[in-house]
Amino acid sequence: MSQYVITVDTGVRDLRAADHLLLELAAELALPRGAFGCTHLVRGERPRVVFSFTTASEEPARRLTAKEYEVTAGAPDEVGRAVVYPGSDALTGTMTVAELLSASAIDRVTVLGSPGEPPPDQRLMTRSHVRPQWQTGELVLTAMPAAGGTLVPFEVPDPTPCCADH
Repeated sequence: MSQYVITVDTGVRDLRAADHLLLELAAELALPRGAFGCTHLVRGERPRVVFSFTTASEEPARRLTAKEYEVTAGAPDEVGRAVVYPGSDALTGTMTVAELLSASAIDRVTVLGSPGEPPPDQRLMTRSHVRPQWQTGELVLTAMPAAGGTLVPFEVPDPTPCCADH
């Protein structure tokens, strides 16, 4: 099966808004099983968040171009943050690292401040927000220790904006 990778620039600047729009577009496009949808941070004169989609056909590119989004071939970089990926919808509640790995396209889990990988029976509370990143060709979830000896994904679902109390 051929794979097509496209970059979509919608002009969105906020990561939370980008997640929401990416999920909307993925649903609208009815992406097939096995498809990936990632966010990528673009720095420079016009900072923004762009998307990459990996699909089985060129049809999503045509449909997104028709919506007047800027669509180009290929991924913008090799370190995208996966929002849609095989098994992403199954990662809810608390599960073991082994269950998370077997249920999804995530290749491995790392823990901040810890050498090596956590044991397969280590429990992880997903908070229904699991955003692994591509690292040297592997989809890697970074986790951190939490209460009760569990782990949680490093990225929180609803981060407090900087300077929220000012």
